[in-house]
Amino acid sequence: IGKAIALRFAEMGANIAILYAGNDEAANNVRNQLTEKGIKAHAYRCNVGKYEETEATVQKIIEEFGGIDVLINNAGIGIGGALELATEEEVNIQMNTNFFGVVNMCKAVLPSMRKARKGKIINISSIGGVMGIPYQGFYSASKFAVEGYSEALALEVHPFHIKVCVVEPGDFNTGFTDNRNISEQTRLDADYGESFLKSLEIIEKEERNGCHPRKLGAAICKIVECTNPPFRTKVGPWIQVLFAKSKKWLPDAVMQYALRIFYAIK
Repeated sequence: IGKAIALRFAEMGANIAILYAGNDEAANNVRNQLTEKGIKAHAYRCNVGKYEETEATVQKIIEEFGGIDVLINNAGIGIGGALELATEEEVNIQMNTNFFGVVNMCKAVLPSMRKARKGKIINISSIGGVMGIPYQGFYSASKFAVEGYSEALALEVHPFHIKVCVVEPGDFNTGFTDNRNISEQTRLDADYGESFLKSLEIIEKEERNGCHPRKLGAAICKIVECTNPPFRTKVGPWIQVLFAKSKKWLPDAVMQYALRIFYAIK
């Protein structure tokens, strides 16, 4: 998704700073593709879950680029397993990347945006941040936290002409599926194991059959180009987007029943 967003922004002629925590080769390949298009692009290794490291990286970007006009918080990981059996380490990894990564990046970037009295922050949430997904509970919790944080932040930075938007993707066919960490304790558990594996099979099938990341990149660029973008944008397979929107008017019991049926929880 990050690559799709970067390449779509390159078509707009934007200068791009890429933050990554994993594969050097993958990040440098994207950077090289951008520079070949005549785009100023730098890649920075950074663990956004650590504020000091994040702040230092952001300051380096501001020095090299002269400022930051748009921040897209896209870092995210998934851990599959039962909430009850999640270890403290699993919970911390999930929340540090998906939620505190957003908090740290916003905290580091906002001073320069406030000084400029302009900017856009786009926080990537998930349809899993609209409804709780079984055996992806802490992923959903992290995305629900992003939603609440973004709502409050949008109000606080409004006087400085800074826009905050939330994008809620459904399933996209990316490396996220293969990189999901699986709780061995849940997989081997006598009560949860069978149900978990059935649900996980459905989750992975939907992800592999999901939309191409280019669709998400195009939706994000549209938000950036818009003077007054919507606060929330849902994007992905139409049936998932429709179901997520229906949460506003469907009774909770109906939503819970539908989710149990879909994820084969008996």
